[in-house]
Amino acid sequence: MLISQNARNVVLLYNKRLITSSIVIRRNNNVAAQSSGFKLKFIPQPPTFGNKSSPRKLKFIPNTVKTEPPSVNPVRQVKWSTHAMPSKEALLKQTEVAQAKKKEHEKVVNDAIKESTTSKAPRKGRRVLRPKIPLITLSSNAIKHLKKLLNEPDPKLIRIGTKNRGCSGTTYHLEYVTKPEKFDEIIEQDGIKIVIDSKALFSVIGSEMDWLDDKLSSKFIFRNPNAKGTCGCGESFML
Repeated sequence: MLISQNARNVVLLYNKRLITSSIVIRRNNNVAAQSSGFKLKFIPQPPTFGNKSSPRKLKFIPNTVKTEPPSVNPVRQVKWSTHAMPSKEALLKQTEVAQAKKKEHEKVVNDAIKESTTSKAPRKGRRVLRPKIPLITLSSNAIKHLKKLLNEPDPKLIRIGTKNRGCSGTTYHLEYVTKPEKFDEIIEQDGIKIVIDSKALFSVIGSEMDWLDDKLSSKFIFRNPNAKGTCGCGESFML
């Protein structure tokens, strides 16, 4: 039992020394591995009974990690653009063409201005208003009597108008004139002209003028579609 106890103590001491030596070697190996590309690995031999010391085997294991060289960005080749300046002849030609275009444009503008100033728009004639319904119509008897009046040595025109008088309020007024007034209307039928007062147009429009010749009287009469009523003698009418 004493021998076995001593042997155990020897083994424990040996193991302590072996552990401390392996720690120192590992530290040295780490330093060496950082400075070189190889790793130093210590492989202890298992202790045997009766041997106080055992040989130490060291094994070198090469570092298999590949170190890549630092990447370098390739330098791009810059291509310079080429540009040829125009010659003096080309520049002179360009200026001549530009001046010719400018002169042509100015000529067109001046011609247009002259045409606009000299040419005048055609003046439109005065529009003549022609009513669809004739202002007044003449019967055959009225035309015959008017022709006799015009064939006299001193011919005159008959002017038809209206006046506010009579039983119904409005009567016809006839008179002889040599020429019409400013705003009078001239009616011509079968070569016979009569004049109508502008104030009486709305009263006699659409009427028919006739000549009445009987034992009692000889006069011009009117058949007026606008009249709403007449008096007993027929001299006046009401609108």
